[in-house]
Amino acid sequence: MATSAETQLPDPVVEATPEIPAAPEPRYFNRELSWLAFNRRVLEEASNDHHPLLERLRFLSISANNLDEFFMVRVAGLKAHQALGIEEMSPDGLTTLQQLQAIDEETDRLVGSQLQVLAQLQEALAQVGVITIGYEKLDEAAEAWLDQHFREQIFPLLTPQAIDPAHPFPFIPNKGFTLIFELRRGRTEPIRELIMLPTAVPRFIRIPGKKARYISLETLIRRKTDYLFPKYTVLGGGAFRVIRDSDIEVEEEAEDLVRYFRTAIKRRRRGRVVRLEIEPDMPDTLVRGIKQGLDAGNAIISDEFSLLGLNDLSIIVDEDRPDLKFPPFDPRIPERIREHGGDCFAAIREKDILVHHPYESFEVVVEFVRQAAADPEVVAIKQTLYRAGKQSAIIKALIDAAEAGKSVTAVVELKARFDEEQNILWANALERAGVQVVYGFVDWKTHAKVSMIIRREAKGYRTYCHFGTGNYHPVTARIYTDVSYFTADPRIGRDAAKLFNYITGYLEPKNLRQLVISPAGMRPELLRLMDVEIAAAKAGKPSGIWAKLNSLVDPIIIDKLYEASEAGVSVDLVVRGICCLRPGVPGLSENIYVKSIVGRFLEHARLWCFANGHELPHPEARVYISSADWMPRNLDRRIEYMLPIDNKTVHAQLLDQVMVANLIDNEQSWRLLPDGTYERLRPKANEAFNLHEYFMSNPSLSGRGQALKKGRKVPKLRFQRGR
Repeated sequence: MATSAETQLPDPVVEATPEIPAAPEPRYFNRELSWLAFNRRVLEEASNDHHPLLERLRFLSISANNLDEFFMVRVAGLKAHQALGIEEMSPDGLTTLQQLQAIDEETDRLVGSQLQVLAQLQEALAQVGVITIGYEKLDEAAEAWLDQHFREQIFPLLTPQAIDPAHPFPFIPNKGFTLIFELRRGRTEPIRELIMLPTAVPRFIRIPGKKARYISLETLIRRKTDYLFPKYTVLGGGAFRVIRDSDIEVEEEAEDLVRYFRTAIKRRRRGRVVRLEIEPDMPDTLVRGIKQGLDAGNAIISDEFSLLGLNDLSIIVDEDRPDLKFPPFDPRIPERIREHGGDCFAAIREKDILVHHPYESFEVVVEFVRQAAADPEVVAIKQTLYRAGKQSAIIKALIDAAEAGKSVTAVVELKARFDEEQNILWANALERAGVQVVYGFVDWKTHAKVSMIIRREAKGYRTYCHFGTGNYHPVTARIYTDVSYFTADPRIGRDAAKLFNYITGYLEPKNLRQLVISPAGMRPELLRLMDVEIAAAKAGKPSGIWAKLNSLVDPIIIDKLYEASEAGVSVDLVVRGICCLRPGVPGLSENIYVKSIVGRFLEHARLWCFANGHELPHPEARVYISSADWMPRNLDRRIEYMLPIDNKTVHAQLLDQVMVANLIDNEQSWRLLPDGTYERLRPKANEAFNLHEYFMSNPSLSGRGQALKKGRKVPKLRFQRGR
């Protein structure tokens, strides 16, 4: 942890890099396999003994949930192409079938690792009093409670359904968890019964008592088959779980987006089966019956799970055991806002502010909109909403503002994947309150996170803006690292107004002074900035590119980074998730270093820095925040923004603090090797630096107010690139 006025960390110790092939092909890593590699890094955190046990269980649950969504969207898309006979090669040269085969193999390995981790965690948790119950005999009090709970709370919700010519195989919804039994009564022919687990009941049930004993719903049902099926003998059975195609394709001829999405959401629940998870040792006759009943002949089958639906382990994570979780952390309110008595407008009017979430509270963003709603001098509010959550103070503030007679415009993105239904509900509530709701473009998503507030002041109307790298979502704001930039710069205010006019009225923005937006301008601007660095390197001048992203996929951008590397530009990338760029290859990318950070918080902010003729970091470097990743969808099919940061204090905070801290983290970082594998950085004990712990312990720059003038300095970090 850095505590001195100036901290310089030595290069992290890493394991030996394998010999680099002279000219590996292809030039890009496969997107889908890169994503699976990211999910394996998430799973590795479940084995990290530096984390408390329940936090490790949370990582296991997250990796399982990630895998569900991967199949519901990415694999579903590949399966759809296969069904339609579309043979489109991936940029790395794989056919659809080759990708599906590779995904199948890697997923099997990943699931095997998940089950190994589960067994390890169950054993470790049992030693500290968090126990998962199977079929063992329990004490009399526990057995009595389970019996009563089953009869009163579970049994009324169960609907056993016979499978025979009179009772066809029922529809099983997406993520549907089902038990199948083969039963016999006396000498009669065997019958089959299905029981779908009710979604209203928690998957894991806590048995009362001091020890935290949990039993899965399916285990409890199996323990009570005598009550469920009196006079029948259970011959065999098992559990299965269904993952369906859940992507929504928007048709260009859709006349009413809201009506279209309401219908599409219903259709999604009945999408084709993409993945079928079956408990091992289920009789082959039952497996064949399930596949036939679900029309799942072309689905990817997994029969390795000893416990299906590992994402439901999040229920156990909620156990009240602070000793088994990360120490609680309370986000800070920037000092400058407190100096102004909590008045956001006065603080922003004095100077631009950058709020670094989750270390600094998302409540600042909420209060910004809430104060606008209550302020009689505020005349208009414009807001984009991509994901807002189920309980949103932002939505309530917009409703309050409209009911107070202010002009309120909300751009609600219906195409926010898996939030479509919630966003339709919010749109209806906003419209009822008098908010002008706009749904943006039919074939583009509005992914930019922007708020714009127009306030009447002594010298005329002033525009206050908020630009975020994350969503206006109160839950994710506590676990995602993002930045919120507040400014009253009139140039940026005019650009923001043009951005909103583009979304609401298709009025293409002209003469933007600060903002760069996609799909029209962002890729060309990024390529131009990289060309500046290439020209500087060729002229023997300082050059460099630092970037923090969630994903790097776009082949055009990757090729330009290769060109920059060949010209001698030093490129350092922090890419949390998918990275299709192959780093460290002589003659192609030997000057490119890529790392991924996976830890307590999910790295989500997009931050890009260009040397601009100086050695990074430098006050004259070009620094941008953005809502976009470097992916074709962000650059070609979404409304996104990138914003240059000119304010000196905010510039220093982003470049010297946030970016450098990401680059020198060596406790939560994985280095991407030329062969596509990742290796964890393993620092010496006295050289460890943890990005998240640093920001939990040290204040930011731009929100410090008078504290900086009083000499209370923030530790300065230095990055020296090492290989």
